[in-house]
Amino acid sequence: MLEHSTAAGEAGAGRASQPPLVNDFSIQVATANGSGSQSSNTVLLRSLFQMGIPVSGKNLFPSNIAGLPTWYTVRASRDGWTARKKEIDLLVAMNPETAREDVRALSPGAAVVYDAPLALASLRDDLVFYPVPFDEVIAPVASEARLRKLLRNMAYVGVLARLLGIEMGEVERAIGRVFGQKARARELNVAAARAGFEHAGTLEKRDRLSVRRMDATAGKIIVDGNSAAALGALFAGVTVVAWYPITPSSSLVETLIGHLREHRVDADGRATYAVVQAEDELAAVGMAIGAGWAGARAMTASAGPGLSLMAEFVGLAYYAEIPVVIFDVQRVGPSTGLPTRTSQGDVLSTAFLSHGDTQHVLLFPGSVEECFAMGVEAFDVAERLQTPVFVMTDLDLGMNNWMADPFPYPDRPIDRGKVLSKEDLERLGGFARYRDVDGDGIGWRTLPGTDHPRAAYFTRGTGHDDASAYSESPTVFEQNMARLARKLDGARALLPAPERHGGGSAPVGIVAYGSSHPAILEARAQLAAEAGLEADYLRVRAYPFSREVEAFVRAHERVYVVEQNRDGQLAALLKLDLPAELVPRLRGIAHVHGLPLDARSVTDELLAKEAR
Repeated sequence: MLEHSTAAGEAGAGRASQPPLVNDFSIQVATANGSGSQSSNTVLLRSLFQMGIPVSGKNLFPSNIAGLPTWYTVRASRDGWTARKKEIDLLVAMNPETAREDVRALSPGAAVVYDAPLALASLRDDLVFYPVPFDEVIAPVASEARLRKLLRNMAYVGVLARLLGIEMGEVERAIGRVFGQKARARELNVAAARAGFEHAGTLEKRDRLSVRRMDATAGKIIVDGNSAAALGALFAGVTVVAWYPITPSSSLVETLIGHLREHRVDADGRATYAVVQAEDELAAVGMAIGAGWAGARAMTASAGPGLSLMAEFVGLAYYAEIPVVIFDVQRVGPSTGLPTRTSQGDVLSTAFLSHGDTQHVLLFPGSVEECFAMGVEAFDVAERLQTPVFVMTDLDLGMNNWMADPFPYPDRPIDRGKVLSKEDLERLGGFARYRDVDGDGIGWRTLPGTDHPRAAYFTRGTGHDDASAYSESPTVFEQNMARLARKLDGARALLPAPERHGGGSAPVGIVAYGSSHPAILEARAQLAAEAGLEADYLRVRAYPFSREVEAFVRAHERVYVVEQNRDGQLAALLKLDLPAELVPRLRGIAHVHGLPLDARSVTDELLAKEAR
């Protein structure tokens, strides 16, 4: 069970008067981990997408061995909403371990397709039940028990196609896309889907859900954020990747490795890149920092526990001013926490990762398009500022399927920042590595191998002056730290600007970031339609914050900071950044359950706080 709504109501309460739900519903498929349902759910999602209906898919899976419960939700929204919908309109109950609890969690009027031996219809009299004997349905398709177990899943896709009106031609096309050149698998799964479709013809349609072909997905793609970020890193020119596998970031590097093998080879077929799987996260980031110092575009990817281990090396990169990009695909903590659930719980710790007065640049992509775009931009920012840059995605954005526009081909040249060439050094006669000659806090650097006697310098994690000479002078140290702070303050104007929604005159403002974005867009529409409450919305896209953030807070009487953690971590950063007189305007809406944020929860909590 993934929700905690009360299944109240008398027999059939309100069902006859409820309007039809056409292209506007949420399906939850409840199976067991390792049962082979992933392909079937992908086929279901793609079939709807191919019919022109906006969709999103979210996989809620266990962190342990096969056999434990897993849920996959598909949302169809004619209005294009892509956040998780809190209410489940149709449940596919295939897992005996959770079936009863899943049914009890449904709201009255929902529909349930279930494996007939589970005998669920007696549990509620305010739901629509469709029992399907899946073993019997699939028996003519495959005689082998292992195959029948797998093909049962594709049979429920066929049942849903008949009940909802999904075109079987699109189901078969989606099966072909998922299974590709595997002819036997493709044939068996098409047969299983057809068997389910035919059996559903014996069922009496009694629910209010249906689909109708639209034209809202033309030119769109379906992709996950990790794949998008991997493409961004590729287009940014990354050549060194050091990593240690950890959920939910592993697929980012695994996808990137595939792209590098295809696109980063010379004429003789030799790799022009290096990928190193390190012994742990500390070693991984150390390798990436070393590569960044040597002039490579270098990166690593991890999650919260990995970042905790990286703290010492990240502090070195900040203080020695070495560019490196770190993708943090956040999950629920602390400790191991819920490793396969989503969160925005690393924001505060990452902003100040390492000991002493350390401050880092964070980028907050709010879509898969921005996972790609910021995956490119992060490398330029890291080299321009000569500092670590963190791209803060999360499990929901990183591992789930999102509908998106195709990514534009980057049209800007790579920006290496302040790098002195041999010719520059000839003209200047030398340089001081950490001297602020331009007033922006950023010194000029050379790359190892530059053919000039004055090109070399010591890279120190200890106290150093502007010529990188060792120093324990309190005055020199204080001046250096002030310069680093000035550099990070200047970064505000270099980083992605916030995105505004609304005219700016509403009394209520909302600030959010990252994967919360789709839910906030939908919640604003709910607030206006249901309560007549207009709310301006500012989506923060980077830290240190743009000066626009202060202006937004100053323009609103109450500002709700919505985020997916317990302690209001973005709100804490805002309170540190804003003038003291603006801090009382901030109000927190925080969720820490590990499920992707839904609009209904935001709307209800905001209205409750407004009523106080």
